[in-house]
Amino acid sequence: METKTNKQVIVSAQAPAAIGPYSQAILSDGLIFASGQLGMDTNKVFPKSTADQTRQSLENVKAILKEAGCTMQDVVKTTIFITDMNDFGAVNAVYGEYFQSPYPARSCIAVKALPLGAQVEIEVIARA
Repeated sequence: METKTNKQVIVSAQAPAAIGPYSQAILSDGLIFASGQLGMDTNKVFPKSTADQTRQSLENVKAILKEAGCTMQDVVKTTIFITDMNDFGAVNAVYGEYFQSPYPARSCIAVKALPLGAQVEIEVIARA
């Protein structure tokens, strides 16, 4: 017997709109699945450092979670995509400003390229 889950779209006006056919986040069965957030504001990638893009990406995540009634402390898993593993230290330093112990589980993956020339993209899963 197949069971369907309920899906609720989460949209924050304080984070950039999706640049493709996807939702900023989906709430399903008590979990929030936030799409990857670039370090962009008003749909333009910041031409700043990887650290600045990381900060903006996390601010976008924070805004989406707030729309769902959650905080960064509700995050249980993050995935970070970066275009240069040499920037790992800078990304990690900013990331540490947004999360407290117990820290979410995390993956960090180096990729060849990200949309719109971004240097970092962060997605999260959080408890609702």
